[in-house]
Amino acid sequence: MEIADYDKALYFTLWGQWDELLVLMVRTNDDMLSKKIQFFLHAYHYSPEQVKIIETHDELLYYIDHAMKYTPPVAMEV
Repeated sequence: MEIADYDKALYFTLWGQWDELLVLMVRTNDDMLSKKIQFFLHAYHYSPEQVKIIETHDELLYYIDHAMKYTPPVAMEV
């Protein structure tokens, strides 16, 4: 069973696995998800303002939530 990019992005974001999130940013076919990850990781590593980090983190989570609402669930074949 393949885990959708949105599930991976959510997991990596919530658990602070930034290296895995970076790899996902490069490999995903969703350009918007890739950009949201890029903005967050850039803010996390380079922004001196905590507000900017929180803002980009929230934007990433909002996008993941939005995308997951419109992505059909993966059914496991038995």
